[in-house]
Amino acid sequence: MTSHRHYESRAHTHAPQPTPAHERRALRIALALTASFAVIEVVGGWLSGSLALLSDAGHMITDVAALSIAIFAQRLAQKPPSRRASYGYARAEVLAAFINALIMLAVVVWIAIEAARRLLSPTPVAGVAVIGVAAAGLCVNLACAWLLSGSRSLNSRAALVHVIGDLAGSVAALVAGAVITATGWMPIDPLLSLFVAVLILRSTWLLLKASTAVLMEGVPAHLSYEEIGRALTRLPEVAAVHDLHVWHMTSDRPALSAHVLIRDPRKWPETLAAAQRVLAERFGIDHVTLQPVWHARVPDKRVIPVTPVAADDKPQLH
Repeated sequence: MTSHRHYESRAHTHAPQPTPAHERRALRIALALTASFAVIEVVGGWLSGSLALLSDAGHMITDVAALSIAIFAQRLAQKPPSRRASYGYARAEVLAAFINALIMLAVVVWIAIEAARRLLSPTPVAGVAVIGVAAAGLCVNLACAWLLSGSRSLNSRAALVHVIGDLAGSVAALVAGAVITATGWMPIDPLLSLFVAVLILRSTWLLLKASTAVLMEGVPAHLSYEEIGRALTRLPEVAAVHDLHVWHMTSDRPALSAHVLIRDPRKWPETLAAAQRVLAERFGIDHVTLQPVWHARVPDKRVIPVTPVAADDKPQLH
């Protein structure tokens, strides 16, 4: 017998939360701005010979792909559940974030290889042209970052990581152009490109880690598996909890399932309501599946030990 019911509070609703309209609009505007300027920056970087500018242009081109993936994933995520996808398609946005993180890693590798080549064989750079194009790019990236700064979904945050990387690239290109114009020191161009690559790598790694955790159905970072288990065992009619699982349904919505050993089967409705209330109000988990069990034998299979097994009359968590 499995009970799958949901307790709803003001802060947590059962229905999947759609991506806010302002996030969808922000992504579309950012895509238009980025695509338009990417063409200008590619031409400017090619004519000036600046790696900092070309690397930023290449980054902006990946941004166009990243923003396109993000917008497509948002549309797919709005589709309702189906017979073949009972949870719906909300994880499409997480998958898009994962793909975008991999794209960013490829960009970092390309910048590092090209910077090493430029350090070994310096290439003349037209500093004044770099300054002009980089300054315009900086304005475009600032506008895109502002548009995406209020984003909450992992997908939109992935797009923001791309834009912030572009922003750093534009600053680096601007500084490189100024130094070359003032001193003629060419190595500043690849050196600043490497610095930007390191900055991009850190934010990309964090994004890759977060999206992988969701796809692997890991316990959300802000929740404690042990604390959740102990909270359930403290309910009056609960003798033990086993097969407890907590995972991401989407990047911002956790789910839980567990087997609950109860002392009195007749009090299961009250116990279920109390468990739902605790999970929703204390941990923000409103998608809950609890299966009541009223025999003391723990299933003969692998379980996650959280607390030592106590006496029969004490709460247990397996």
